[in-house]
Amino acid sequence: MDLQHLECETGIYHTFCPISCVAWLYQRVEDSFFLVIGTKTCGYFLQNALGVMIFAEPRYAMAELEEGDIAAQLNDYHELRRLCAQIQQDRNPSVIVWIGTCTTEIIKMDLEGMAPKLQAEIGIPIVVARANGLDYAFTQGEDTVLAAMAQRCPSSTGGPFQTPPLIIFGSVPATVVSQLTLELARQQIQITGWLPSQRYSDLPAVGEDVYACGINPFLSRTAITLMRRRRCKMISSPFPIGPDGTRAWIEKICEVFGIQPQGLQEREQQIWAQLEDYIAVMRGKSAFLMGDNLLEISLARFLIRCGMIVHEVGIPYMDARFQAAELQLLESTCRAAQVPMPRIVTKPDNFYQIQRMRDLQPDLAITGMALANPLEARGMATKWSVELTFWQLHGFASARDLLELLTRPLRRARKPSRKSSRLQLSKLYKLSNPSRRQKLSNPSRAHLRRRPRQITYFWLDQTE
Repeated sequence: MDLQHLECETGIYHTFCPISCVAWLYQRVEDSFFLVIGTKTCGYFLQNALGVMIFAEPRYAMAELEEGDIAAQLNDYHELRRLCAQIQQDRNPSVIVWIGTCTTEIIKMDLEGMAPKLQAEIGIPIVVARANGLDYAFTQGEDTVLAAMAQRCPSSTGGPFQTPPLIIFGSVPATVVSQLTLELARQQIQITGWLPSQRYSDLPAVGEDVYACGINPFLSRTAITLMRRRRCKMISSPFPIGPDGTRAWIEKICEVFGIQPQGLQEREQQIWAQLEDYIAVMRGKSAFLMGDNLLEISLARFLIRCGMIVHEVGIPYMDARFQAAELQLLESTCRAAQVPMPRIVTKPDNFYQIQRMRDLQPDLAITGMALANPLEARGMATKWSVELTFWQLHGFASARDLLELLTRPLRRARKPSRKSSRLQLSKLYKLSNPSRRQKLSNPSRAHLRRRPRQITYFWLDQTE
């Protein structure tokens, strides 16, 4: 694909803070504990965004910086040592991950310098990850954590493998891990490890003889770390999102290993045949991706393969080298479907995007939570992009679950248009006000003459 066609608006877009990555990473690494080091604002965000998990005793906590910490009046090392000793006593994790926020960057808090000394003192590995709000998208928090963990992976010493050692990096549920491992095993390819692993002690060995392949488009920093720091050989492939992406992902790995893939085309066709009831809902519809979680290129390719027309793909940040194979697959998918290439805009400006959406009137808008309700109020079907981050997207078996999520707004009962709702409202007003039936000369604007509704605010007293 010619990268000159990519546009950049450098505008204002909405996304979560990358420290939200602890929501899924602490579940993936079962013996870990995540300590977020930040201010009250970070604590409020974690409490609101992740508060639904408090009853499961999650393995993450907040180290709140106070004025004394910011003014360098307190010893940060002593405070962190006290917290980590308490974590060790209460939870006894195999690894503690420090998540540095924006404040630690601004006050130049030397987390990387304190971690080795404290690690030797308490006897627990401490991984430092700067997953702060200075990144482009919230999913890059996972990228930062995995890049830090890649530095802790043991060095490869070789072994009796039928095929070259292969590690897959990207945080996915255990069921997806089993499915992708089985799919590659059918092609006589053995996965030697996953990054992250379920246990910190099971981190895969890396080295010059190890191949690495990613499964998420937002892991470019981890890929660079594995290539440049750990000397792994990177497999550039599309990402296994949708049946077409999964087939291309497996075929690329087989090509690198010199293996002829068996039965992939038939398996993909079988999956597409099972998805026909969902595809019938999507065929001929249009979509607009505003940009939030860096999955937009892969999702656009999948939607086009399902028969939709994608007007625009907004993406906060794109590493064109890491997503080169995905961009080529998107271009070939558009050519096969005989539809125009979608407009790809990096760092999109939401103000101009909404203006373009008003002109294009797409059937589905995949957007962040900040803009979903305003767009719904204007009669546009929306889907929260953050849901796709927690959904099972990868592999053949997850395609049906993905389409179930994407087609919900399209299958939802459409709201009446603004004109019809205005007429219905005026009729209700006339019926409820019989004395004014003769005074209203324009029934279609009757609701504008209504007195404003009095709203009562209820204050919740949180003190006991």
